[in-house]
Amino acid sequence: MKKHLITAFLMTIVTTILLGVVYPLLITVLAQVLFKDKANGQILSRNGEAVGSRLIGQAFTSKKYFHSRPSAAGNGYDAANSGGTNLAPTNQKLIDRVQADAKTLHDENPSQAIPVDLVTTSASGLDPEISPAAAEFQIPRIARERNAPESTVRDLVAKYTHQRDLGLLGEPRVNVLELNLALDALTASR
Repeated sequence: MKKHLITAFLMTIVTTILLGVVYPLLITVLAQVLFKDKANGQILSRNGEAVGSRLIGQAFTSKKYFHSRPSAAGNGYDAANSGGTNLAPTNQKLIDRVQADAKTLHDENPSQAIPVDLVTTSASGLDPEISPAAAEFQIPRIARERNAPESTVRDLVAKYTHQRDLGLLGEPRVNVLELNLALDALTASR
């Protein structure tokens, strides 16, 4: 009996050290060596200061920026409360929010159909990307607010549109933070 307890205790110590210390350190070192940018959250910087992650959406409320997809995560883009609203399509709270967002967007650009991702939240509430149609919808407002030609803003959107991975996985998408940083750089240089 005593021999079995000692064996169990030693195995617990060995596996704790092996799986709780050695393995995580090995994986951390490999990630830092092989995938440093991804392992560190793909943080984007401007003038040496971190401004956000390429992987997590954030709110842009100024009219001179492209707006992200709406978020239901906590108070909006709160990674600690990631998740959808779980509101049914018939829930009045959801209907009222979508109608209010649609009215605001229609007032902004009355001649265009509103892309669905500008009025619906994602499952995580932290989407960093919007569809090319959602970016295209916002071009007139951005051009007007930045006093820039629409064609210049449209070219910037095209430049920052990521196509399907391997030509077939996912959908074309535009990273809002990357696009807004490029927009700042473009209008600062004029």
